[in-house]
Amino acid sequence: MSALSAPTTTIAAAAVPTPNPIQHVVVIYQENHSFDEVLGALCVQDSRCDGSLTATLLNGATYSLTKSPDIVPTINHDTLSETTAINKGLMNGFEKIKGCSASSHYQCLTYYDPTQIPNLAALARAYTISDRTFQLGQVPSFGAHLELVTTTLDGFTGVAPAAMKGYTARAGWGCDSNKFAQWKDPTNPSASIINVPACVPDRTDPLPFLTSDRSAANGGAIAATPVAHVPTLMDLLDAGGRSWRLYTSSSATAPIRAYTWSICPVFADCLYTAQKQNMVPPSQVVADAQAGTLPNFSVLLPEGASGSTSQHNGTSMINGDNWIGQAVGALMNGPEWSSTAVFITYDDCGCFYDHVVPPAGLGIRNPVVIVSPYARPGYTDSTVATTASLLAFTEHTFGLPALGTPDATAYDYSNAFDFGQAPAAGITMVRTPLPAASNTYLQTHTANLDDPT
Repeated sequence: MSALSAPTTTIAAAAVPTPNPIQHVVVIYQENHSFDEVLGALCVQDSRCDGSLTATLLNGATYSLTKSPDIVPTINHDTLSETTAINKGLMNGFEKIKGCSASSHYQCLTYYDPTQIPNLAALARAYTISDRTFQLGQVPSFGAHLELVTTTLDGFTGVAPAAMKGYTARAGWGCDSNKFAQWKDPTNPSASIINVPACVPDRTDPLPFLTSDRSAANGGAIAATPVAHVPTLMDLLDAGGRSWRLYTSSSATAPIRAYTWSICPVFADCLYTAQKQNMVPPSQVVADAQAGTLPNFSVLLPEGASGSTSQHNGTSMINGDNWIGQAVGALMNGPEWSSTAVFITYDDCGCFYDHVVPPAGLGIRNPVVIVSPYARPGYTDSTVATTASLLAFTEHTFGLPALGTPDATAYDYSNAFDFGQAPAAGITMVRTPLPAASNTYLQTHTANLDDPT
């Protein structure tokens, strides 16, 4: 049962004030987990947020969630799987997802104990939890990363791009991948889904770094495309004179594997312009925090300096928690901690159990932990939010206009902050050795680390 009864949906009483002390917004964007799976046990133990350790099966029986192993179970988490799990609001379709049948011991009906994620748990207990943040769409990682910086899928279904006959596929998901993605004309509800280049084109600005196999007429895409150009949060920050970085794999040949999650390559006006220089290795976030050279806005994307830290299906949860602790520890001990707000969240459900029915059109709840000297200590923010709320907070903090309706109307986590309180100090982060079984698994299943869904 839930630790608390489901809170009434509330409307934010006020927006984040401008100006405020925050000059650095950091989004740590991890992979593939639901709220109940990551924070449900903590909510039940602490009786401070809406988490559940029980599920209802299709036959109406109550099922107690089981403790997950450190290696994250591999469950289908595409759009169809998430829609199946939600099951028209009954939240009982998870067992129908590939990888989560009774024969597999319902591996998606699992949870992590706070002792398995000690850094995230400590941050959640010391600072603020949002237990009503929902994914903007019921999509896997490709769509979720689009929405993080645009609040729109721009017609893409969100399904990961794939190779197409006649084109030599390359690494990644974006304009330089030569891959194609499912797309449906957003202006025509009766349109069919077609395959188009996995690229948001730039039809207005020059593309000074366009490669020889791209046509300016196609806006940087590998072939003609009907996809419309849309601006990004990075464009807003540039126009507003604010600095930004994507701490991520900076090229398809970089030693960091996760070029697929890098965001910038999907947008021609990022990949083929000077904006590309704002992609830097994930480990640089530690150096920037220590040196006091953080940008105004940044996204810390997988993978971390120690390898597979994404917490993606088939990887170690502890390894990711260690990386979160290292990164946040550097931020808390750096000279800019007093002006920093950190949002730790996940891009999609994974697709693990959650008991809260999403509002119409939204996806399953994301775990969100808000860390800042001005985050309310030990607080739970139960105002309904979405991925667009991260943009709303950033836009309101830096006085930027909204990209569109989702962020213009989104709750901006204003209740999670008290800018009048005495700034809270940082807390101690820990490093936990990987279990022997995890080390053995990772050494023999390295192929799983490159699964980008």
